[in-house]
Order: sequence, then structure tokens, then C-alpha cells
Amino acid sequence: MAVITGAGLAMCGTAMQSSVQNPLADPYILGISAGASLGATFSILLNASGIFSGLPTAFWAFIGALAASLLVMVLSGIGSQVSTVKMVLAGTIANALFSAFSSFIIYIASSAEGIRTVTFWTMGSLAAAKWNNILHPGLGVLLGSIFLLAQSRNLNALLLGEEAATTLGITLQAVRRNIILVTALLTGLIVSSCGVIGFVGLIIPHIVRGFVGSDHRRLLPSAMLTGALFLIWADVLARTALPSGELPIGIITALIGAPFFMYVLFKNSLGFSNK
Repeated sequence: MAVITGAGLAMCGTAMQSSVQNPLADPYILGISAGASLGATFSILLNASGIFSGLPTAFWAFIGALAASLLVMVLSGIGSQVSTVKMVLAGTIANALFSAFSSFIIYIASSAEGIRTVTFWTMGSLAAAKWNNILHPGLGVLLGSIFLLAQSRNLNALLLGEEAATTLGITLQAVRRNIILVTALLTGLIVSSCGVIGFVGLIIPHIVRGFVGSDHRRLLPSAMLTGALFLIWADVLARTALPSGELPIGIITALIGAPFFMYVLFKNSLGFSNK
């Protein structure tokens, strides 16, 4: 599960940063994880899963992730051209809004067991991983990686700027829409399996980009491998840091990722678009 989750989040972050031309984009920063967490909370505490018999929690997590993605894109596009600052601010709004809705559902819910279960989503953990619940996220990451690798040429063109990409025959709206849908689906599947794990999709692409460059034919596979290794060792640290129990893995990734996020925010010079 650590391999699947780390690879999937790193892949989503890499694709999002290039498709929206924003080095700060990732499912956690832009509120997509919060939207997926709201969907999962809604499914667990309000028994919405009875409507769908296939993938109940994953379905609602996907709906929440997709709603957060659309909200961020709409808010960041209001008034003028989309910018890095507007995207981050829109993600902050989405995070606050969806987190507030999740808290409201938890407050009105009467299920103590459900509330304890929801706590799992808010901090992230791999403790509940079993062989029988890794099929859907694993299959989603596999299919998502095939799709995004096929989009390598488009992602490379987007790094040259919107005008250059349009000149090369790239349909910007269609490419971005498809990537948002795929990343929202993957985020929903991952959150429905192991909760909200932040900053993996932000820090891994930047680190890997410094070693292999910005060509997505190399960047995407390298980011997936590095993300898998990173989350494995983060999980090892979470299980061994405290002698009396296990830390939620989301705490470990946040402690590592938050300082890195500040560095990227205030000194945006990590070769984001360098070939």
C-alpha cells in the first residue's frame, strides 16, 4: 500500500504541476485531498454507501476530489489569468471549506465508531492495509500511469507556455480537463484506502526534477519510484518513532513537507521548467 500510495501521489503531483504550470500544485495543497476526505466522511457517517454497491467509499471520495478540483480551477480563473498565488489561495479556500463541511458532518453524527473511523481519514495511516483492499488503488495507479505516460509529449509542451503549446497543436482545455479527472480519481481512490497524506505530491516531483530534468518520459517513472520509496521509509519511521504506538503517516509527511513547501513558495528556483 505504501508503494501504491507514494507512487500515485507523486505521479499526480508531477502531472498537476506541469498541466497547470504551477510548481506549488499537488492534491493536498490544492484542496483535492480535503475534498476526497469530505466524500469519505459523508459515506462513512451518513451511510451514503448504501446507494452504490460497487465502490461506495471510493466513489464518494472521488466525487469530493472532483468537486474540489473544479472549485479551485473556477476560483483561480476569476478576474484574470491563472497565477501561482491565485491557485494556492484557491486551494486554501477549498481546504478550509471542505474541512469545515467534514467537521460539521462529524459534529452532527451520532456514531462513535464512525467518528473514530473518520479520524483515520484526517491524519492518514497505512495500518488498515490488507491484501484484499489494495486492488482498486493499485489498478487505478497502474491505469493512471499508463494514461499520464501517454501524455508526456503534451506535458512537455505545456512547460513551454500556453502559446507555444497551442502552436504545437495542443488543446489546452481538453488536456487539462483529462488530467484533472485522472488525478481526482486517483486521489479519491488513495484517500479512500489510507486517508489524507499530504505533501508527497509536492516535494517528490521537485526533488526528482533536479536529477532527471523535466522530460516527463523520465520524470514520471522516476517520481513514481521515488515516491514509493519515500512513503515506505516514512511508514517505517511512523511505526518506530514512538515505542508505545504508531504515528499517523500524515504527520510524518507534513513535518517533512511543510518546510519544503515554504522553501518552494519563497524561493521558486528549483528548475521547474528547465529541460
